Amino acid sequence: MSKEKWRYLFTPELSAAMNMALDEAILTMHSEGKVPPTVRFYTWQPATLSIGYFQKVEQEVDLDQVRARGLGFVRRPTGGRAVLHDQELTYSVVVSEKHPKFPASVIESYQVISLGLMEGFRQLGLHTEMMTDSTPGASLPSRSVARGGTGSAVCFDTPSWYELLVEGKKVAGSAQTRQKGAILQHGAILLDLDADLYFDVLKFPSPAVKEKLRASFDDKAVAINQLLEEPIGVREAEQAFLTGFERALDVELVRDECTSEEWELARRLVATRYGSDEWNFSR
Repeated sequence: MSKEKWRYLFTPELSAAMNMALDEAILTMHSEGKVPPTVRFYTWQPATLSIGYFQKVEQEVDLDQVRARGLGFVRRPTGGRAVLHDQELTYSVVVSEKHPKFPASVIESYQVISLGLMEGFRQLGLHTEMMTDSTPGASLPSRSVARGGTGSAVCFDTPSWYELLVEGKKVAGSAQTRQKGAILQHGAILLDLDADLYFDVLKFPSPAVKEKLRASFDDKAVAINQLLEEPIGVREAEQAFLTGFERALDVELVRDECTSEEWELARRLVATRYGSDEWNFSR
């Protein structure tokens, strides 16, 4: 029996606003039946700080440092905490909520996508474990922390259910939203990480809290190239995780391009949402 065909896109070096707009445009087009389920890989130009939908900019982001470092800035349509998109491969998955491979539960659907990520890491020779209630020391973040309401603003400070760990350290951060009957999950797969820059563009309750969190951060997060003898680039990572998603989801990913309608909608969303101060700074 032939495998179900999903669409696969690689859209490198888009702006912060366009990356988020394109994820939403794909979700909308899929919800209208105009495009198949889609896996997209992408990068950012310039490097960008993204924040979760519920985060408060004034409390959690040092915008002066963001601008001084030449970083992009955008609010995601998904929850979670701040992510520095710099030396990474970003993925997104768009699929119907009613797809038979995906459970109705948000948490359980994370598990399905995490299996694709896990297989991608395996392609690179890295053994990962999934954060579950049986993971030693596991504890589910509270609703306020998960939404970025309290605690550290740093995404990689704490793993959530079904995120992946290597030697107890978080290696990928993901967030999900459901709109119009479709799932959008996207996340950061770290190739390298400038932790000092990450902490410099965020706000903390006090210098002492920042120093304490920074001191413990290297024990909580790790990047792929810290684990490999030979460092890899974006295209090598792309191929590994492309294979990972194909195997874990048992689908055939067919290379394609965004449709003209998706690009048109994405440009409108940049103008009306992701490129606007009202969206990015409203909370």
